[in-house]
Parts: sequence; structure tokens; C-alpha cells
Amino acid sequence: MKESIQRVGGAMSGMVIPNIGAFIAWGLITALFIPTGWAPNEGLSEMVGPMIVYLLPILIGYTGGKMVHGHRGGVIGAVVTTAIAVGASDPQFFGAMVFGPASAWAAKKVDAALQPSAPEGFEMLIDNFSLGILATVLAIVAKQVISPIMQGILDALGALSEGIVDAGLLPLVDLPIEVAKVLFLNNAINHGLFGPLGVAEAAETGQSVWFMLESSPGPGLGMLIAYWIAGKGMWKQSAPGTIIIHFFGGIHEVYFPYILGHPIMILAMWAGGMSQALWFQITDAGLVAAASPGSILAYLPLIPRGGAVGVLGGMAIGAIVSAVVGTIVLRARPVKETDAGVEDTITMDNVPGVG
Repeated sequence: MKESIQRVGGAMSGMVIPNIGAFIAWGLITALFIPTGWAPNEGLSEMVGPMIVYLLPILIGYTGGKMVHGHRGGVIGAVVTTAIAVGASDPQFFGAMVFGPASAWAAKKVDAALQPSAPEGFEMLIDNFSLGILATVLAIVAKQVISPIMQGILDALGALSEGIVDAGLLPLVDLPIEVAKVLFLNNAINHGLFGPLGVAEAAETGQSVWFMLESSPGPGLGMLIAYWIAGKGMWKQSAPGTIIIHFFGGIHEVYFPYILGHPIMILAMWAGGMSQALWFQITDAGLVAAASPGSILAYLPLIPRGGAVGVLGGMAIGAIVSAVVGTIVLRARPVKETDAGVEDTITMDNVPGVG
């Protein structure tokens, strides 16, 4: 099951990560030019809506389709995603992630049936019309049937996320997050679930806390500091270099072996993650777009005006609490002093994605 989830998460990441630059561009435009931004501009802020509703989902739908069936898959994925976006009132990232690849798969099957029997000289004509006709049919179905369904799913997820925040339960969300992360499911969580929730919220309020719950480097930084202070052997010696890769490079995967090798250290991650989430909730903190990779350098440009205390304060609290709890845990339950494990496990070949 873990491998299946990892494959799904990898596919979601493969659709989102190549387009992160566009997400950051939208986030910067939002942070700068909306009425509450750093440099409010009514004319330039008109770009915000069309980009979030149409451009970004279409890019994801195209990328997902291209992953399945090359450029032709990307074209039909973009067409179907446009139809879903037109029929819904909120940004349809879930629809793009599901039906961009699905429509490309349908095109791939049609091509496999028609291309071998295409008369010589008519290959291009048959290819273009078969793709156009299939795209038309799927676009109609997407607009009339799929789009309302996806809007209903998004409404339900939005209501659930709003209920979690209103009930003051946001810190508890960190419990499954940290477990899933060390199983290398971080991209599935961040890009597959929290990203769409964050974009939908940011489109309404200009920022979202969902962008930070998985990607914040604070708790991981604190846990590595604890190893630096109270660890032994290669665990201790490798911690400073890992801190640089994690905190400044945003590659969270490099700290996962420190928990897998000494599972009780998940307590430090839980303590840091829940503490920072509580601070985020108290200060109403959020980023204007997804920070990818989860680096302090990626965070800084995406902090909304007046939000530095909430964002950076929460990150600092997460790091401090995680470091204190991690140090206590390592003093009480020392990690085995060994030269194997961290050095052998943490290699860039083993890093499947960006944290």
C-alpha cells in the first residue's frame, strides 16, 4: 500500500513540480498587487484571478497528460482541464490531476487502435481529427458531468479544512503528517492535498496556512540540531551538513533516516510540528503560494505583508521545541553509536523528491 501511495504521490508531484515557477509567479503577483499586498495595483491585480482559475490548472492538466502520452496527451489534458475549470467556481487542481492524465490515457488507446490502420498519406489528418473529436467529447462530459462532481469534492474538502481550523485542531494535523513524511510520502501530502487546499484559500484571503504545515523546515531543523548536540558517532558528525541541505536547500528527505534509524525521535518532530502549527493558528499566519522546495530561501519571498512574525516565529518555535525535546529524548534514549546508517542511507540517489 505504501508503494502504491508513493506512486500516486510521485505522479502528483510530477505534475506540480515542473510548474512550480508558475505557482511562484502567481504568488508573487498576488503578494505584490492585491489590495492588501506590498504594492497594491488594481490593473496588475487583474492577473491574479485568471492565473489561478485557468492558467495553473491547465498547466497541471497538460503536464499530467504529457506524462501519459507525450505532447498529444498534454494537448487533450489541457482541453479537458479547461472544460472542468470553466464549469467550476473554484480552482480545479484536483480535476486537473485526475482527468488530465485520464484523458491522455483515452487518447493513447484511440491512437493505438487507429494509427496502425491509417492509410498512407492520411496519418496526420487522422491523428488531428481523432484527437480533436475525442477532446470535444471529453470536454463536453467534463463540463457537464465531471466539473460539478469535482466542485462538490472541493467544497467538501474546504469545509473539512475550515472545520479543523475553526475547532482549533490544526496542531493535531501534524501527527499523521510527520509519520507520512518519514515514509517518503511528503510530496503526496504537500502537492496532492495541501497544495490545492492552500491555493483555494489563498485565492480568497491572499494567503494560506496549508502551504506551511508540511513544507516548514523548522521542526526538521530542530531535530537535526538535537542530533548535533546529543547524538553520537556518524549521527552527530553528519548533522551539521544535513542541516545545511535541509534548511537552505529544502531537501527534507535527508533527515528522514535520522528518524527511521531511531524512531523515538518522531516525538521531537511531533512536538515541534504541533507547536509551530499552534503558533500559525494563533497569529493567522500563511504564505501566498506553495514554497517548493521547503527551504527558508523559498519561504522569504512568499511571506505576505505583515506576516513575518507569524511565519518566521512559528518556524523558530518549531525548531526550538523540536531541538529541546529531541535533546531530552537522546539523553534518555541515546542513539547507538555507529558509523553505518546515516552515511550509507543519506545519498542523493536515495532522495526521490523535494520536501
